[in-house]
Amino acid sequence: MSADGLARLQELLLDEGGLMATLVDPVAAIDPSQPEAPESPAELAAGGPRAEGHREEYELLVEAIYEGYLLHYGSPRVVRAPEADLRLLAGDQLYAIGLARLVGLGDTLAVAELADTITLSALAQGAGEDDLANAVWAAGARAVGWGSSRSLRRAKGLAFAGSPGAKEALLESAGAQASA
Repeated sequence: MSADGLARLQELLLDEGGLMATLVDPVAAIDPSQPEAPESPAELAAGGPRAEGHREEYELLVEAIYEGYLLHYGSPRVVRAPEADLRLLAGDQLYAIGLARLVGLGDTLAVAELADTITLSALAQGAGEDDLANAVWAAGARAVGWGSSRSLRRAKGLAFAGSPGAKEALLESAGAQASA
């Protein structure tokens, strides 16, 4: 994950003030001396040709949306909310921040991809399928950076239908998009 992207997310939330600023963990910045973490969905999205000219903005907005997801289902990296209800509200606020910034870029195709990513990862988490949720994020991030594809649309259809082959199809789609 990008320490720069997370630091920019912290800065954004602190600058906006309000409740979200009070939930920012001041020591949550990634320590550059730590071993390299796997590439985050934000880095994947920002690395694609569709993000050309706006890479930092794409990384920031996907970091916000992914942090919202982590508040709902995982271990957030920047925001700490002590209560479950507050975690949900903060996660929803981060979804809204990221999607609003994406709309500001005029990228409605990426808005649709991230909406599907949020929905499908929630369904996967509800079914207790963390690996499927991770595959959804990989495919969704690739779609933001590289655009959709026939294989992604097929894979999302399998995921919406609860097909056992959805995870593999999503991962295959993410790999195919990366080389496109």
